[in-house]
Amino acid sequence: MTKRTLAILAALGATTIYGLNHTIAKGVMPDYVKPFGFIMIRVLGATALFWAISFLGPKERIEKRDWGRLILCAMFGMAINMLAFFKGLDLSTPINSSVLVTTTPIIVVVLSAFLIQERIRLLKGIGIIIGLVGAIGLIIYGQEVRQDAPNIPLGNSLFLVNALFFALYLILAKKLITKYHPFTLMKWLFLIGIFLNLPIALPEFLEISWSTLPGEALWKIAFVVLGTTFCTYLFNAYALTQLKASTVSAFIYVQPLVGIVFAVFSGKDELSPIKIIAALLVCLGVYLVSKNPKPDPSVSS
Repeated sequence: MTKRTLAILAALGATTIYGLNHTIAKGVMPDYVKPFGFIMIRVLGATALFWAISFLGPKERIEKRDWGRLILCAMFGMAINMLAFFKGLDLSTPINSSVLVTTTPIIVVVLSAFLIQERIRLLKGIGIIIGLVGAIGLIIYGQEVRQDAPNIPLGNSLFLVNALFFALYLILAKKLITKYHPFTLMKWLFLIGIFLNLPIALPEFLEISWSTLPGEALWKIAFVVLGTTFCTYLFNAYALTQLKASTVSAFIYVQPLVGIVFAVFSGKDELSPIKIIAALLVCLGVYLVSKNPKPDPSVSS
């Protein structure tokens, strides 16, 4: 098996784990662990794991001028976006989260136009509009009456907050990723994330009754820490050593498919016409935004 094939399998594995996470994490909240308490578990577990394996990477020191960007990245990527996503998942449904998190590429393009003056071509502009119509339609018209989803419109809005701040994280982290080894970055980002999440997440973390947690809740918590947090970062890091970033990001199309299929077959969610239409619009929008424009034949290389 070639390194490229392994990289493709790693990228596919990462997006598959993300797709399963929507239903698995939902199964723990809020009966066993509240959403903010779950984030505390996640950052504590990931920090311990990344520091434990950091000796496998090079010994690097973070330059003084990079600490400000590092803290911002941790705030956006390891605090605000995680808190918003898990709270949204607690209030909404796995299928809604599977669909709405894929708006991240759309938001990245929009923010890049404002922050680093990247040009938005016509095709990307059309994709942004289509994707946002799907997302807004799901928020406005995707209301249901469900005991395990007490406030679906608010939950869906929090998924967009999650996508917004994860997009900001990706843009800000770009310079750091090219400068430092992934192990170096992750161990510091998650360590900082502990202190950023502490004021909000600690009260719910302390409420967890570990002695009474059933085996089902424990394995789901372990999946989120080991799978959704630790393994996905490792898989994506390896994939990026062999594949272009645009190729790796294209695997986001698989996430709603995995998330929807798993949620439906596990009986944790069900499809509706609104969800189907919204999913198609969001995926079409993401496809158009991510599509590379054809080179102009009139321009010489």
